[in-house]
Amino acid sequence: MRFIRRLIAYSLFCFAWPLLFAHPKLRSGIKRRLGLHPASWPNFTKGPRIWLHGASAGDILALKPLALELRQLQPQVNIALTTITNSGHAMAAKLGQVFSTITYAPYDLMGPVKRTINKLQPNVLVLEYTELWPELIDSAHRAGTRLVLHNGRFSAERISNYRILFALVGNLLERFDLLLMRDEYEAERAQRLGVAVNRIVITGNTKFDNLVIEVSANQLQELEKALAFPEKSHIWVAGSTHEGEEELLLDVYVTLRKNHPLLKLVIAPRYTERASRIISLAQRRNLKARTHSSTPAVSSDVVVIDTIGELVACYSLADSVFVGGSFITRGGQNILEPAACGKPVIFGPHMENFTDAVQALLGRGGLQVASSKQLTRILSDLIERESYRNELGELARTQVSKIRGAAKRNAELILGLL
Repeated sequence: MRFIRRLIAYSLFCFAWPLLFAHPKLRSGIKRRLGLHPASWPNFTKGPRIWLHGASAGDILALKPLALELRQLQPQVNIALTTITNSGHAMAAKLGQVFSTITYAPYDLMGPVKRTINKLQPNVLVLEYTELWPELIDSAHRAGTRLVLHNGRFSAERISNYRILFALVGNLLERFDLLLMRDEYEAERAQRLGVAVNRIVITGNTKFDNLVIEVSANQLQELEKALAFPEKSHIWVAGSTHEGEEELLLDVYVTLRKNHPLLKLVIAPRYTERASRIISLAQRRNLKARTHSSTPAVSSDVVVIDTIGELVACYSLADSVFVGGSFITRGGQNILEPAACGKPVIFGPHMENFTDAVQALLGRGGLQVASSKQLTRILSDLIERESYRNELGELARTQVSKIRGAAKRNAELILGLL
């Protein structure tokens, strides 16, 4: 079975390599992806070696608090991080000395994987979410490396897909020493996929440990100046919005403004290159709209954020927040950031990718709406009732502080394998 799997993997690679080498998110670090590293790499010190792997930028952020806790508990630890996408690599580089070395993950082929394992010689390999790579998992297991699934996540809709995969390559989960699951639902799905109960531990989600919001007074002042809203404006921030949501939000804004003339809307799209498109949508509704970076900073009804790194500051300035990706089938975006800023958080019906966050916030500063009509009603209520708005915001902030701590629990369990 192993020979057949490897034959199929190399055949697929031969067919797909032009796409892999040309894809803008995957074309960097080809040598590293082939397992071809300098002789001096990784230049580890004496101490245990832990290999962390996350596919993209979001995964790297979830691994950051784990790495910090590992260093706190075991200062001599060597932490190698691999990622798949260019954005993941860039995010890891921004985190400075959190990781001992950063590189691209090897292609899931026998040669690249074995070369990388021989170089790193990890004591433990930690895979984020559902990074189930057959060759990597099999080769690491055969090399005596302990295997951990971190922030374990198994979608209910994809259970049959996992079973098909395991029928083809064997049950990959049987090779894991520990599955650190986000919640009891994910743990139950792991059991359904054949994992023994004694190897499953429910520890929570380490992304919650990143929710320490630090926005400088200077950054807030600069943002206020750039927005140029009049005093006493009620600022509604719609963060991480996607195509198909802005039209709905702008229509809600037009309706609300009839009774709340001081209401201002800030839209921070998930992809900033869509800013000009959103400006056009606003102008079609006879709204004064401009981008955040435009000069001079004149007063407008709608400001669209077209720069990176402003979202948390926007949440800090907001009176009310809506988080996008939730009125389309995208599955939601991070609702915990505005909650950590002490703001009431509204989100739509599609939050399938953030069920743990919804469970944490719903009824505790989080408000889920099913339609634009319901969104309009709730926003109107928040605008009119300042004390209620502040109460919800404080509930949200308190709840976020309660759900931190998964990173320390996970680090202790991982180091226990050494």
